[in-house]
Amino acid sequence: MKKMLKHFLSILLLAAFLVITLSGCHGKGGLSEFVIPDKLDESRTIEITFWAKNDSNKPQADIYKKAIEDFEALYPSIKVNIRQYTDYGKIYNDVITNIATNTTPDVCITYPDHIATYMTGANVVVPLDDLMSDPKYGLGGSELKFDGPTRSEMIEQFLKEGVISGIQYAIPYMRSTEACYVNKTYVEKLGYTLPDVLTWDFVWEVSEAAMAKDSDDNFIINGQKVMIPFIYKSTDNMMIQTLRQLDAGYSTEDGEILLFNDDTKEFLYTIAEHTKTGAFSTFKISSYPGNFLNAGQCLFAVDSTAGATWMGSHAPLLDIPEDQLVDFETVVLPIPQYDVNNPKMISQGPSLCVFNKRDPQEVLASWIFLQYMISNDVQIPYAETEGYVPVTSKAQHDPEYLKYLSSPDEISREYYSIKIDASKLLMAHTDDTFTTPVFNGSASLRDAAGTLIENTAKAIRRGKSVDETFMKELYSDTISLYRLDQLDIKGSGTAGKTDLGPLPKTSVILLTSLAVIWVVLAIIFLFGKVRKQNS
Repeated sequence: MKKMLKHFLSILLLAAFLVITLSGCHGKGGLSEFVIPDKLDESRTIEITFWAKNDSNKPQADIYKKAIEDFEALYPSIKVNIRQYTDYGKIYNDVITNIATNTTPDVCITYPDHIATYMTGANVVVPLDDLMSDPKYGLGGSELKFDGPTRSEMIEQFLKEGVISGIQYAIPYMRSTEACYVNKTYVEKLGYTLPDVLTWDFVWEVSEAAMAKDSDDNFIINGQKVMIPFIYKSTDNMMIQTLRQLDAGYSTEDGEILLFNDDTKEFLYTIAEHTKTGAFSTFKISSYPGNFLNAGQCLFAVDSTAGATWMGSHAPLLDIPEDQLVDFETVVLPIPQYDVNNPKMISQGPSLCVFNKRDPQEVLASWIFLQYMISNDVQIPYAETEGYVPVTSKAQHDPEYLKYLSSPDEISREYYSIKIDASKLLMAHTDDTFTTPVFNGSASLRDAAGTLIENTAKAIRRGKSVDETFMKELYSDTISLYRLDQLDIKGSGTAGKTDLGPLPKTSVILLTSLAVIWVVLAIIFLFGKVRKQNS
């Protein structure tokens, strides 16, 4: 019996050793830290994959295609395979799925909030600080075969969004902010004069004035049965920017969550007040604000500057029949502010990151391609497709781009005046833009910020009371829904704790094996003790 137990113990110990060995080989992604090669090896073909995103936009797809063709002409040894998506969420989900099998793309268009989650695996995303400063292959490097931007030509306010825990992990690709697209004709018809910078009080006051009806129950301002004066597309941005304007809490750089505070609550009460009168709604509740604006059913439509081609009576892109269009003068203004002398608006837009691979040459080739995507040859034509602006001063000051900005046209899609006005708005207010801290869980916090507004508005529409009891339940439910109690809620004492999901299968096997070994050792000890007592 004792000999059999010893054999059993030996087998278990061997199994545990194998599990430990396999776990060590696999690691978190099984990748070593990237070290910059001394030289790009152009004696062999290097294939890289690029996951891109466009809004089913043929001009953007054509720009990607041409960029790859031009890049491969410069670097015949590098083959770029592109996979195009229409949704950032799908890119995020596919990257997460592929991390476990080391089949991530080489270069990916994404958001820093997403990158922070990718980084839960060790050495998955390549830190870019050393690459950026490399004299040969860094920004403006001597060995590059194209005229890329130097470090000083990167716009600092855009670049810093890609910094996570003090390290640069992403390079901005395009930038936008939010704008308020205003039906100036209707605002003036109500007896108001538009200011250069909107205030929240002004927008709320005008929105309520637009709710007046005639004896036939039509809205006086447009003669229609439908009028939602103020519609906000992205309620997460609405909450985040409001809190920044109030100098109130949202989160810290260390990932401490401050969102659930009294300033947030007061703003939600304001949302409830104007939702109750019908003066305010959101994209998720009512639909795309541009559709209501273009039909003369909205006065203040807040959306990204990148969506400017959908806004206005003469918008080149439309989601409503032309016979529903109402002719009015469209004005592009900054989002509503609390302090017009100190405006604050969010900086947003896609970024590029590089994923680590076992072959350092593949990573270097990917980094060179990334830089080509922020060269003027790509930045300028892509920026002209929507209301984005280039991320480098090199592109923004290029004569070709300046000519584009100086050639507004009321109807032309390429030179649509509202799109150009939206680009100019961001360029004029670049110093007023801000980014939110990025950490593992910051994407969930962003979603939670928008959910607070959405659920408050929905509650009002369902006839519920929005009071202190409602607010307590809303905070609790939102924290639970997005698992924010597993990150850090101010005062909870859980700073730095994150839910990393279930243990890997190898870890489960290892821990189970160790537990069994201890049980077997205990049995052997007890068996020997009993036998000794009986002898």
